[in-house]
Amino acid sequence: MPKSMPKHKQQSFLKPFILLWIAAFFFFLPSLRYIQPNDKGLHIACPLPTKEEQVVQRTAYTFAYNEAHEQANWVAYILTKSQLGSGVERSNRFMEDPLVSTQTATNADYAKSGYDRGHLAPAADMSWSLQVMQESFYYSNMSPQLPGFNRGIWKKLEEKVRSWAALYDTLYVVTGPILESGLPTIGPNQVSVPKAYFKALIAPNQQKGIAFIMPNAKSDLELAFFSVSIDELEAKLHRDLFYQLNDQLEHQLEVQREFWP
Repeated sequence: MPKSMPKHKQQSFLKPFILLWIAAFFFFLPSLRYIQPNDKGLHIACPLPTKEEQVVQRTAYTFAYNEAHEQANWVAYILTKSQLGSGVERSNRFMEDPLVSTQTATNADYAKSGYDRGHLAPAADMSWSLQVMQESFYYSNMSPQLPGFNRGIWKKLEEKVRSWAALYDTLYVVTGPILESGLPTIGPNQVSVPKAYFKALIAPNQQKGIAFIMPNAKSDLELAFFSVSIDELEAKLHRDLFYQLNDQLEHQLEVQREFWP
């Protein structure tokens, strides 16, 4: 059996590799904030949570629940080209969310209300796993949407997002209702009916950003009519969305408002 290498020769042999790893660490250090989750373990698509928000992480998406309005303030996830078209059938089994400590809306809230149980993280974006599909039907991922909106312009935007994911490979997605005091409510749990919804997108590989604000109403307008910059959306929400990006990149992406091809 060959003898092991003498200790001083091992140290001499390994020293260049150790120095190389140290140099690589400091070279990539400025970008770590861009590619890693923060100290709360939130993935990079998540907005900056407030102290009052109940943040829940599921298999494919993360959300912050708002008990006063009985729905999420936002839902965030990363959508990739490889996740598209996997063919898991739509669940259609709506469920109360056991991970929300204050409890969520129920079937009774939406029954005969005239509103759809509108997905925030779309079921079609979650078709790559049976578990993920089922989790997308928790009431924590629902918001009251008028049928003409949910099945029309909102669906059109969701389909466009999937086409962009196929084109750009990876998207960071944040979606939510625009919640405010004085909104009408439905059901025994008084689920707020938002007047509008938002969606913010970043294509990290192409360094592109865009956002949308859409009234909760049927519309025949083109999607580009509803596009805004992420900065404009943040001002309306009073929220920092893609806060984990390094500051220079964040500014570069969040001022863009050109509609994507």
